[in-house]
Amino acid sequence: MRPVEIKKDIYWVGVVDFDHRDFHGYSRCPDGTTCNAYLIKDKKNVLVDTVEPDMAGTLLCRVAKVMPPENIDYIVCNHMELDHQGVLEEIVERVKPEKIFVSQMGLKSMQGYFPGRDWPIVGVKSGDVLELGNRKIIFQETRMLHWPDSMVSYIPEEKLLLSNDIFGQNIASTDRFEDTFNDKDEFAYRVKEYYYNIVLPYSPVVLKTLPVVEKLDVDMVAPDHGLIYRGRDSIKKIIDMYRSMAEQKPNKRAVIFYDTMWKSTEKMAYAICGGLEENDVPTRIMSVKANHHSAIMTQLADCGAVLAGSPTHNNGPLPLVAAMLCYMKGLRPMNRVGAAFGSSGWSGEAPKFLQSQLAEMGMDLPADPLKCLWTPTKDTYKACNQLGKTVAETLKAKIANWK
Repeated sequence: MRPVEIKKDIYWVGVVDFDHRDFHGYSRCPDGTTCNAYLIKDKKNVLVDTVEPDMAGTLLCRVAKVMPPENIDYIVCNHMELDHQGVLEEIVERVKPEKIFVSQMGLKSMQGYFPGRDWPIVGVKSGDVLELGNRKIIFQETRMLHWPDSMVSYIPEEKLLLSNDIFGQNIASTDRFEDTFNDKDEFAYRVKEYYYNIVLPYSPVVLKTLPVVEKLDVDMVAPDHGLIYRGRDSIKKIIDMYRSMAEQKPNKRAVIFYDTMWKSTEKMAYAICGGLEENDVPTRIMSVKANHHSAIMTQLADCGAVLAGSPTHNNGPLPLVAAMLCYMKGLRPMNRVGAAFGSSGWSGEAPKFLQSQLAEMGMDLPADPLKCLWTPTKDTYKACNQLGKTVAETLKAKIANWK
């Protein structure tokens, strides 16, 4: 369990969890994840963040190959969520640090997670400086990226930004750096997956924070999950990608998610897809039974149109579609075109409900909800094709008028 020296006397000492699949209880990480922690060797030695629960042994083993853990003087907690501080109590007991640094809001989180501990906790604010000897750490609060207690740590002498959850990805790999990871498409997908399931609601904060990051003299960005960015081209690329995702400019693609009982709604989904594709809008169809809600949400990174379908069940949609809409609404996507559809045997309320949920997300809705009684007929398929065409035309006009 070797540490990795990312800068002179600065080491990655985190853990790679190849078997992790359920990130934060709501988002999938199909190939595992990495919890990054960093050790700075100086006149004052610093551990920046810890790791997820039950991984203290791995962290301490990596630290011990650089120095005895008891030689750590300070601990910096950039964020108090337990994938970052899940073993903090064990580390504090072993290290007995002189001081533990958290943000101002982190003081509240610390009391919530570790009440009654007699620890030497110090709250810092943006611009505060921690002198280490040959280096210093400058703290910058980044509230709501993605928690109120979040902050980043900047080491100007090394041109290094320890960016906490910003720029993270769920990747489990023996690669430590983005430029050595061979599958660039997979990497980009994992960035989108992380952003669209975790960071998306805070996009306005992202747009305010990126100029602050760009003013720093940085040639390495080390997040708390996934791979490290090194080199100015790599850093510019991820900053530009973040800006694009935060702006949420609509793209000429669509995603259709649906559930079905006796295949009628599924047939409608495919017919609507035909109308979209015939009008030059590539489309992905995703059954909510076959696809996790976080995978569907990730598709929105490239899709300017969102179409939801469900048969009517007990005067409403099927549960997985309702859950998908609830999840999506909480992540606050913007600047989309939407539509709703579904079949029914009797009352047929589901499409109207789906449409109302899309409306609450501020989507443009160019057509009334499309309903089908019993099974699709030729007229139904014609109406589905027309709905796809209407959504496609509205989306293309939205893109053309984007400012």
